[in-house]
Amino acid sequence: MGSLHDSRIHKWFATSPPVAWTVRQLRELLIGSLKQGPVPQHVAFVMDGNRRFARNHHIETVEGHNLGFESLARILEVCYKTGVKVVTIYAFSIENFKRSKHEVDALMSMAKVKLQQLAEHGALLDRYGASVRVLGQRELISPDVLMAVDKAVAMTAHNKKAVLNVCFPYTSRHEITTAVMKTVETYSTPIHNLTTPSKRTFSESHITQHIRKQMLEEDTEGGAELPESRSASPSSKEPTGADDGRSSSTSTVINPSEKDDVQNGPTFLDPESISAQTLNDNMMTADAPPLDLLVRTSGVERLSDFMLWQAHENTSIVFLKCLWPEFDLWQLLPVLVEWQWQQKKLQEEQQRVRGRSKVE
Repeated sequence: MGSLHDSRIHKWFATSPPVAWTVRQLRELLIGSLKQGPVPQHVAFVMDGNRRFARNHHIETVEGHNLGFESLARILEVCYKTGVKVVTIYAFSIENFKRSKHEVDALMSMAKVKLQQLAEHGALLDRYGASVRVLGQRELISPDVLMAVDKAVAMTAHNKKAVLNVCFPYTSRHEITTAVMKTVETYSTPIHNLTTPSKRTFSESHITQHIRKQMLEEDTEGGAELPESRSASPSSKEPTGADDGRSSSTSTVINPSEKDDVQNGPTFLDPESISAQTLNDNMMTADAPPLDLLVRTSGVERLSDFMLWQAHENTSIVFLKCLWPEFDLWQLLPVLVEWQWQQKKLQEEQQRVRGRSKVE
């Protein structure tokens, strides 16, 4: 109880007019200094520690989540003022449905109210030109909450300067699975009016030809004798010699029915053209820039099935010990400064590599 009492005294002192004015000026100065360096374009947050904060301060769990929302509003303002274009937050995991019904219902009710507050005309998102996008399994959201979610999305649809991705309810496994399913559907759907007809997707003839080609290449490289099941081309049966300039060769004979299957059947996109970018284009964050920075509070050092696809080799992942309701500019500032320093070192290294390549 003493800790909560001290916290209230601290809050009262911090909100007194002279102190509040000084803090605001200092915050603006620090944010302005951050804007002078490179700014991450996509930042993600795992907002962890609301329940632990509530337990530590002997308050209701729901109140801990409410304080967590206040922290979110502060962080969003810092990010958008600094110049971050996309903020992605882990608002509700699919796994959170395993919590007590009382807590889940409270979180859903709070989502309705808080999204409405964020999206209102003149509110935070409107001031910074940020639109709301909700990523996750919509079918798991109750109709009344879904209506509020869609309303918040519609109210901010005209904002084009920044984006707030709300992952609700979400897991990376579901997102990646959905992206794979979309890719399979796209590549299994016949395409018409192709300038260059592609092979039939996932067809038996195409797979057979591909396997035969690989076997031929392996045998050619290893000098092994070709199996009898493969037919040799006429040129392979002709005598060869060093003086006639000809060499033996082999080729795969394709069954005429297989040719008809490829040439006369429906045409599809070539599955061999599937790449990481193909899956990336089917992710829920396809329109977002690459993930630059991922921050998790509460001291837990795991991603908890969040942004697993988006976290790439240049993503900075930071785990902080503070709980989410305690998270503010003062905790985020060192993280952003460290990220800027890393970017500077990366740019210097890239310049050195380019310089060496020019010399060579």
